[in-house]
Parts: sequence; structure tokens; C-alpha cells
Amino acid sequence: MPRRFLQRYMPKPDTLKRQRSLRFMAPLIADPRLWLLTRRSVANAFSVGIFCALLPIPFQMVVAAIGARLSRCNLALAVGLVWITNPLTMPLIFYANYRLGSLFLDAPVREAPVHLSTRWIAEQMHDILPALFLGSMISAVFFAVLANAGIRLIWRWHVSRHWKRRRQKRRQRRARIEAEFDD
Repeated sequence: MPRRFLQRYMPKPDTLKRQRSLRFMAPLIADPRLWLLTRRSVANAFSVGIFCALLPIPFQMVVAAIGARLSRCNLALAVGLVWITNPLTMPLIFYANYRLGSLFLDAPVREAPVHLSTRWIAEQMHDILPALFLGSMISAVFFAVLANAGIRLIWRWHVSRHWKRRRQKRRQRRARIEAEFDD
């Protein structure tokens, strides 16, 4: 089952509770409902994590933890999926979100200069932010819904495949037993 695969890579709540830097989150970590690996909790965790990852906000992991608590989904997955937007992928993802927002706002796209600087970004922020936030919200909602539906379908496919294999093994066992009795 997908559950076994996920359990192999997920941190244990007891290990996290013992870490000094996470003691302030002990009540959140202690809630056993936030560590369940069911089809619903995993699919919702993907939605929360991807949604938060695509938002251009600071402290995405904190927002994902709050979202996991509110939606009662798997905390570790929701927080871990925020790292989809890491320092390597963030510029590409947020630029794509900006382009999408510009398309919906029918605003001209600002081309980045050859030598990108924080000064240029600060000067252009007033023009960039509306398109960036709109594009981020659109892509965050779209990919969150897509991830939720995709995880539910993959989980269901995996479980049905497992049940079919079990049924085949049972049939083969019965056929062997019947062959032994016929001899």
C-alpha cells in the first residue's frame, strides 16, 4: 500500500517532540490525527502543501502546519511539500505565476533585466505584485485540486491492484488444492 511507502520516509512524532527547536509545537505534534496515513489525509496534505508552496509568502511551512491542523490532514506531508519551492525552483515558479497573473489581468509583462538586482525588484514591486499574487492564487488552487484528485486516484488504483493480486493468489491456491485432491 502507499501507506507503507510513506511511513518509511516520514519522521516519527516522538523524534520531533524531543527536538529542542520544535518544543513550542509540542501540542500540534502530539495530535495523533495529524499523523494518520489514510487516503483522505494524504490527499488533503498534498493539497495544503502544494497550495502553500505556490504562494509568494514568507513562512510557508508555518502556514502549511496551520492548514494541516485546520483540515486535519497529515502534518509531515503538508509541511514537507512546501519545499517544492526551494531556492532553486522558486524563481521559475514565481515567474510563471507572474506571467499567468499578467495574462489574467491583461497587463504587460515586465521583462527582467540582464543583471537582476534587488533594487530593480524593489522598484518594480508595485507593478509586479498584483499579477504575481493573482497568478499564484490561480496556480495554487489549480494544482492543489489536481494533486488531491490525483492522489486519491493513485491510492484507489494501488489498493484495487493489491486486491486483484490477492484474488489471483487465492484462485491459484484453490486450483493447486483441487489439483491435489483430483490426483
